[in-house]
Amino acid sequence: MEQNTQNQQQKKSLKQALFEIYEKKYKALLIIPFLIFLLSLAQIGWQIYNTGDFVKKDVSLKGGVTVTVPYNKNIDIILVEKQISSEFPKNDIAVRTLGGAGTAGGIIVEADIDANNNAERGRLLQAIEASLKIDLSNVDYGIEIIGSSLGASFFRESLIALAVAFLFMGLVVFIYFRTFIPSLAIVLAAFSDMVFALAAINLMDVRIGTAGIAAFLMLIGYSVDTDILLSVRVLKRKEGTVMDRIISSIKTGMTETITAIVAVTVAMLVTQSEVIRQIMLILLLGLVADIFNTWIQNVGLLRIYIERKAKKGIII
Repeated sequence: MEQNTQNQQQKKSLKQALFEIYEKKYKALLIIPFLIFLLSLAQIGWQIYNTGDFVKKDVSLKGGVTVTVPYNKNIDIILVEKQISSEFPKNDIAVRTLGGAGTAGGIIVEADIDANNNAERGRLLQAIEASLKIDLSNVDYGIEIIGSSLGASFFRESLIALAVAFLFMGLVVFIYFRTFIPSLAIVLAAFSDMVFALAAINLMDVRIGTAGIAAFLMLIGYSVDTDILLSVRVLKRKEGTVMDRIISSIKTGMTETITAIVAVTVAMLVTQSEVIRQIMLILLLGLVADIFNTWIQNVGLLRIYIERKAKKGIII
């Protein structure tokens, strides 16, 4: 009985200690999200320096050939990718399985070769035949060709759509709050989420397609949700202290975020669609980053803003 009481007291004291750090050391805690943001920017800069682009694009965004081959045997995907890549050392080759319920139903091969070059397409098909030990003339395979100019056009238009969406999001936030610092904090948190997600997928060597761009568009909505919740409760409501309003926001916001994280994680693990898996992965990374960027970064900036207002005699 005494031991249980001691354990409860230890848990309570630990919780209280963490709360005191969160309440009193909020300026020092800002180092965490800002450091993550700077490291993410550094990774993206390194990516540009090494590859000439800030993200790894798949065939749908840079052009090339996608071959889908029905195949129901167990196979070493990594070995197949190496064998095909050896025939195209200057090109990016990606191989993945297509199937469901734990069984392979086909093989998808993506190569950023010249889509208009019949000889290169023929070499790719021969490399696939050699690696899978099949005769494609006896198989009902599919081939999708995307020109490099078309892929570049897709990528450019997707970036424009992303930029416009982010711009209008920021505009709506500024119109609603009509104050610079709180609005900037919301926009910065959303931008930080996207930068972290981009840096993380680069480190994971994920090739982004049109689905990935759509995921970043979705992430804008997920990111500003908790930030707006926090800002509205802290700035618009008057009951309780500022810290009481922050804690109330955390309870609601973290419930939303954890629920979303569980949902996208399950979807990512269960789905057999590479498109859905990529969307869920980007959302998962952004949601994890949002925990730090909302409840440490945004909270810290709001408290600094409120303190400066208080020094001028304006009580929020």
